[in-house]
Amino acid sequence: MAKIMMCGNEVIGEAAIHAGCTFYAGYPITPQNELPQYMSSRMTEAGGTFIQAESELAAINMIFGAAAAGARAMTSSSSPGISLKQEGISYLSACQLPAVIVNMMRGGPGLGNIAPSQADYFQATRGGGHGDYRTIVLAPSAVEEAWHLTHLAFDLADEYRNPVIILGDGILGQMMEPIEVVRKHLHGRVANHDSRKPWALTGCKGRKPNVIRSLYLGEGELEEFNRILQMKFNKIKSKEVRFEPVYTEDSDLVVVAYGTTSRIVRSAISKARHERLHVGMLRPITLWPFPEAELNKLAKKTKAFMVVEMSAGQMVDDVKLSVSGKRPIHFYGRAGGGIPTEEAVLDMIRDILRPKARNKVYI
Repeated sequence: MAKIMMCGNEVIGEAAIHAGCTFYAGYPITPQNELPQYMSSRMTEAGGTFIQAESELAAINMIFGAAAAGARAMTSSSSPGISLKQEGISYLSACQLPAVIVNMMRGGPGLGNIAPSQADYFQATRGGGHGDYRTIVLAPSAVEEAWHLTHLAFDLADEYRNPVIILGDGILGQMMEPIEVVRKHLHGRVANHDSRKPWALTGCKGRKPNVIRSLYLGEGELEEFNRILQMKFNKIKSKEVRFEPVYTEDSDLVVVAYGTTSRIVRSAISKARHERLHVGMLRPITLWPFPEAELNKLAKKTKAFMVVEMSAGQMVDDVKLSVSGKRPIHFYGRAGGGIPTEEAVLDMIRDILRPKARNKVYI
């Protein structure tokens, strides 16, 4: 079967259109600019609406309006831009509006740089904005997986009436890979999907008016609403955990990594297995809900865990909570746009599983 080369940003855009996205609003920022550039032409071809907003704040509020009217809506940005969208994401969550938000992470904090990073993990998995809420977070590790997870993101957003974040980085967004699934869909129109949303603001002629709000001033009203939200989040935690185990059945050491970092880890593990080192990997596909039950189960038989991230160590907290102190946890990370090398990851695996080896500096 013939394949076509596309970068991750473009694939997410095309997948969104074929998942039924009819409204996109965004603002330029590297390294996700290929996505709004792609959508600027393709949304018109597909019969949808593209808006380059005047700011990130404007873009997320446009998404709020489109979602409230029942559209499948998406926005995208990179780390500092996502920070500006946080109030809007909190409002989307509070009003139980479905939307897809793409974050191609870059180095931070502050303006940082345009190199790939994974330092927005806390922001994505803890909600990011104010109040008690959560967003579903999907972390693709390859361009083709980004296609499938984009479709899933729109379905989950509609099913739970909740924002869904696709969390990538500059490598995934700008890397080109051959992909089979796109060719037969390329240049097509939006897919049909069940667009019935009885709660949407579509005009109340012939029915009672719908009300979408996040302001609850009555005694106990907001607490009751928060209870309902938490029930929904608990349902998501019980039904939507996704992960990929790699050689975890016989591993003395399990490495936890997600996104493009997991590809580096996978290569290091392959070499370690050739050296007869019993090491495997657990790759979270959903960063929230996190695969805590699976890690807790692995803690009963493995000897140690190792976390590899392009950050100063954010997912480490979730691994610690999942393992509950049953096993030691090692960490290797690169911050500010630094990318872990296969050699450094392999060296650390060797040192953990061969404790007599001298300590090394991992760069």
